[in-house]
Amino acid sequence: MNVERILFLIFAPGIAAVSIVLALGFAGIRINVASNSLPAGLYRIVPAASGNDLLICPTGVAEKVSIEREYRVESFGCGDGYAPLLKPIAARAGDTVTVSEAGIAVNGKLLPNSKQYPKDGIGRPMPLVPFGTYTVNPGTAWVISSYNRFSFDSRYFGPVRLDEKVKYAKLLWLF
Repeated sequence: MNVERILFLIFAPGIAAVSIVLALGFAGIRINVASNSLPAGLYRIVPAASGNDLLICPTGVAEKVSIEREYRVESFGCGDGYAPLLKPIAARAGDTVTVSEAGIAVNGKLLPNSKQYPKDGIGRPMPLVPFGTYTVNPGTAWVISSYNRFSFDSRYFGPVRLDEKVKYAKLLWLF
């Protein structure tokens, strides 16, 4: 077997995979294998009115913590050189969010797996949203994963401003 054929057999699968990912990206489809806040699968970028999930480029403390702790992978999705976070929208403008020891309640209904943890999985202190009741302001949303109780989401950084770099997404297919 010649060297060219061996190199082709080694590199062709990787080149094909990268090509598929790029083609899906240009088609407005994102592959979720990095975020544990939602199931692994394909998510389509959709207009705001039809999206249940957000791809967010966090700012402030959420950006700092997510990069320092490697909650986000290096990528081209946000201006800071890291991938956006994919999170489900739990509360929208006008909703009432209550943060308590039991977890996060939206309009009086406690969300599963929404309890805050004072430390992450390896013992580092987490920034916590103070206990209390909050009205979701226009132009903001709370993103909270009921899928993963250890998700880094609004229970730690509060509401997300929708005028920041966000995209709405909708699940297409689970892996």
